[in-house]
Amino acid sequence: MSRPAATPRGEAGGARVSDATLREFIGYHMKRAFNGVQADLNQTLKPLGLRMVTYSALVLIVDNPGLRQSQLAEALDVERANLVVIIDELEGRELITRDRVPTDRRAYALNPTLAGRRLYDRALEAVRGHEARILNGMDEEAKQAVIAAMSVIRRGFEGG
Repeated sequence: MSRPAATPRGEAGGARVSDATLREFIGYHMKRAFNGVQADLNQTLKPLGLRMVTYSALVLIVDNPGLRQSQLAEALDVERANLVVIIDELEGRELITRDRVPTDRRAYALNPTLAGRRLYDRALEAVRGHEARILNGMDEEAKQAVIAAMSVIRRGFEGG
């Protein structure tokens, strides 16, 4: 049995949907804001051939040469099995190398290539522009307040 199509908010002839109850919750506002941030970031990274997760992985590898795969998985908060796909993509594009760690033959160190560092520079500039666009009109004090609030929320579910 299929459901009837939902009527978009404000569509001519359609009923407006009230989200007043949901707006009582910070999580709802966070999700709505994230949807917009994510959509704009995806459009920003697309010309560079990156997605949010591959961009994040590349940044962490460039900023932390020699990072082990297990450390990257933890930093990105992804399962190690899912990380392999991300690493394979970056390695296949010759943006990183995966080198055995001499002291632990089971571990691999991830290092950026010159092409990876160049793409990192271009992507970082593009993402800074993205952030400037989406936070247009927000002063530095407000930005720091948002970051502080998000940190409190993270500590709440990370147990410390």
